[in-house]
Amino acid sequence: MEELKQLETLLSRGKITRREFLAKTSALGLTALAAASLPGVPAFAATPKKGGRFRVCMGSGATSDSLSPERSGNPMSSFILFGQLSNALVELDYKGKAVPELVEKWESSLDAKRWTFRLRRGVEFHNGKTLDAEDVIFSLNIHLGEKSKSGVKSLFKSVSDIRKDGKQAVIFTLKDGNIEFPYILSDNRLVMVPAGTTDFEKGIGTGGYMLESFTPGVRCLTRRNPNYWKQGRAHFDEVETLCIPDVSARTNALRTGRTDYMTRCDFKTAHLLEKLPGVRLISKPGRTHATLPMLTDISPYDNNDVRLALKYAMDREQIVKQILQGHGSVGNDHPIAPDMRFFASELEQRTYDPDKARHFIKKAGLAGHVFRLHVADAAFPGAVDTAVLYKEQAGRAGISIEVVREPNDGYWKNVWRKKPWCFSFWNSRPTEDMLFSSGYAENVPWNETHFRNERFNALLKASRVEFEEVVRREMYVEMQRIVRDKGGTIIPFFLNILDAASEKVKFRDFATDKVTLDGFKAAERMWFES
Repeated sequence: MEELKQLETLLSRGKITRREFLAKTSALGLTALAAASLPGVPAFAATPKKGGRFRVCMGSGATSDSLSPERSGNPMSSFILFGQLSNALVELDYKGKAVPELVEKWESSLDAKRWTFRLRRGVEFHNGKTLDAEDVIFSLNIHLGEKSKSGVKSLFKSVSDIRKDGKQAVIFTLKDGNIEFPYILSDNRLVMVPAGTTDFEKGIGTGGYMLESFTPGVRCLTRRNPNYWKQGRAHFDEVETLCIPDVSARTNALRTGRTDYMTRCDFKTAHLLEKLPGVRLISKPGRTHATLPMLTDISPYDNNDVRLALKYAMDREQIVKQILQGHGSVGNDHPIAPDMRFFASELEQRTYDPDKARHFIKKAGLAGHVFRLHVADAAFPGAVDTAVLYKEQAGRAGISIEVVREPNDGYWKNVWRKKPWCFSFWNSRPTEDMLFSSGYAENVPWNETHFRNERFNALLKASRVEFEEVVRREMYVEMQRIVRDKGGTIIPFFLNILDAASEKVKFRDFATDKVTLDGFKAAERMWFES
C-alpha cells in the first residue's frame, strides 16, 4: 500500500523515528488492513445458545423518542436503533479500539485528511436491499443537512466532502486532519439506513433484529434477523425493550422474573440486589458522568467567579458516598475519566472549600442571591437527592440554592439547554476528542453551557493532527485545566455502570466503552444459559 511504503521510506532515511512510524501507521488505520472479518467478536468461554425472548427494562425513555438516527440519542432509542436494528461503519471492540463493522478496512493519507473506507460485501438491509456506498452517503447526510439538529453533526464540522468510489468504497475529505477519525464513525447515531428512506419508524437497518412493534417511550419488540451478516451474534429469538422510569418498579420486575435485565439500578438499594437469588449485579467503573451545566452567556453564570463559587460549594466525596453508595468516583469539573488515555492526573482535585466558595461569591457581588437549580431523576437515578444534598452543602458555605423539581417526561426537551442551570448526564465517548468536540467546542449543538474559549478551541484543533504522544498529552492536559477552571459546568462524579440481570443471562464481559448494556450491544453479545 502506497502510504505504508512512504512511511517505510521515511523511516529508512531517518526522517521519522520508529515511535513516529508506529504512531502514524496505527493512527492512520494501516493496521486495520489486516483485520479479521469480525475482529469485534471475542472468543467466548462457552458456546452461546440461541433462543428465548430477552426482556430489558430501561430507566430512560420518552414519548418523543424516534427511530430516526438524527433524533435518537437517549439510552432506550440507542439500544433499539444501534443495538438491535442497525450497524455503523465502525465499532468498538472489548478493549475500546475502533475496528471494522460494516467496512472491511480503511486507509488514510499521511496528513490524515483523506480517508477511504471499503465496505463489507454481501450485507443486506431488512428489506433485502444490499448495502452500498449510496446508502452510506445518504445515512451520513441525515446528520449533516443544513436543518439537521443531530447531536453528532458537530463531529463532522471538518468534513468537506463525502463521495463514493464505485459501489463498495466511500472517500472522506477533511478540511483539517484527524488521526482518530474512524472513532467518530463508531458513534451510536451513525447507523446505516437504505438510501431514500423517509419513514424511519419502520426501523429498516442491517442489524441482528427486525422491528415488530414500537411505541415511543413505552415498548419495543424485535425478532432475530435470519439473514444477519455477522456470524456468532444475535442469539435471542426476540428482544422486548420496556421503559419503566420508576426504579422500584424495574427492580421488582427483575426480582419477580418479569424481566431479564434492568438498567440504572438504585444506588441506595443495589447492595440488596446482590443478595437476591438468581440475580447478578453488574457494577463496572464507568465514563458516564453527571454535569450541572450553567449557561455561561446568561447572568449570573456569565461571571466565572460565580461558577467557581458553585464548584467549591460542592462536597463530591460525600455525594459519591451518600448518593452513589460508592458506585462511582469523584469528578474534577472536566469530562475526561481517570481510565482514559490522556487523563490529567497531575491536576489538583477540586475539593469542598466553603471559604473559597464564600470568597468567590462575595467577589461576584452576589452574596445572598438565590440560585435556581432545575432537576429531575430523568437526568440520572438520584439526581433529585443529589441536588438536595448539594443545597445543604452550599448552604454551609453561605450560598442559597432553590431546588426546582421538574417532570421526568419531557425533561430533555423542556429543561436541558433551556434553563440557565440544571442537571445533565453524559454517556461515554471513546476518545477525549469526541468528548470535547461534542460538548465543549464553540457553537456545537450539544455545548450545554455555551462555553467559548479561543485557546481551548485552538488546542482541540491542533491535537487532532499531533502524532507525538507526549506533546498531544500536554495539549489535552491544558484543555482539561481550562474546562475545570473556566468552564460552565460542575462535574461531581463519574458513575459506575450499575445494571442487573438474571443469572441465566450470559456474556463474556462488558466492553470498555463504559456504557450500559455492554455498549448497547447486549442483544448481539448476550445469550441465555438454557
